[in-house]
Amino acid sequence: MNIVILDDYQDAVRKLSCFSKLDAYKTQTYTNNVKGVGQLAVRLRDAEVVVLIKERTALSRQLIEKLPKLKLVVLTGPHNQTVDVPACTERGIAVATGNYDPSTTAELTWALLMAASRRIPQYVASLRQGAWQQSGLKSAAMPANFGLGTRLRDKTLGIWSFGRVGQIVAGYGRAFGMRVVVWGSDASRARALQEGYNIIESKDALFEQSDYLSLHLKLTALNTGCVALTDLARMKPTATLINTSDAGLLEPNALITALNRGRPGLAAIDVFETEPLLQGQALLRLENCICTPHIGYVERESYETEFAAAFDNIHHFIRGTPSNIINPGALQVRR
Repeated sequence: MNIVILDDYQDAVRKLSCFSKLDAYKTQTYTNNVKGVGQLAVRLRDAEVVVLIKERTALSRQLIEKLPKLKLVVLTGPHNQTVDVPACTERGIAVATGNYDPSTTAELTWALLMAASRRIPQYVASLRQGAWQQSGLKSAAMPANFGLGTRLRDKTLGIWSFGRVGQIVAGYGRAFGMRVVVWGSDASRARALQEGYNIIESKDALFEQSDYLSLHLKLTALNTGCVALTDLARMKPTATLINTSDAGLLEPNALITALNRGRPGLAAIDVFETEPLLQGQALLRLENCICTPHIGYVERESYETEFAAAFDNIHHFIRGTPSNIINPGALQVRR
């Protein structure tokens, strides 16, 4: 069985303890990312099993049709929008999903929020240049003393969507003495109310009142671009937007325009419209934007758990007892 693992940017997977689960099989791990269908078709031409790390590479119908040997696609995490599952089903390619620990993304969200609140990346960058206690945030367009940073206690933390990650982040805000307000679907608001959180009266109020606004929606066709430039323009010039969920939630170019206009004053972002992010991308040039390279789920314990589950799915499939298959019709096609 030929197994291919794509996009292991840090060459970490083969160093995991669980990697020994694949000792009996021929396994190829790629540490670089390629986008073109032609390049991917060459890379995957002998693959019978492909392991995808989250949404790093898309499996489109066009690509799937060029992979006659492919039998199984294994995801490290829940189903994502980058795999054309119907195309896989038609060709008898099973798709197996895993799970994830929401605390990893929640912790990064909180790390970004705290880094933004105290201007830590800006202070560190200035210190490396020899400037003592200088954040560099001194533009005339910024509020007075914006570079000093602020404490979190008594500030308003807005949570959009009270799912697994949003619930944890809300708990962090409560522990830090923040006023936590929640907006989202009827189900989100009902869960938040049951947990004793404040339900804000409207989406507009969420953007207007939040000192820190954290997005936790799962991207769907219905909510793509649901954060518009007009929404961001409602935010305070001292506010911070945090997005560790999906860049597709924002209208294209809305964030860069909003930050240049000073509403919100800061953003902390872990997700981007195109990944890997190209050097020189506009957000990277802004002093009021903290960017991390989509590492919400990238940490050792989660890798061990998620890849162990993925490799177990491979074992089960080879042994004829497939597990966690989201398109069982593919198994009938292959028979």
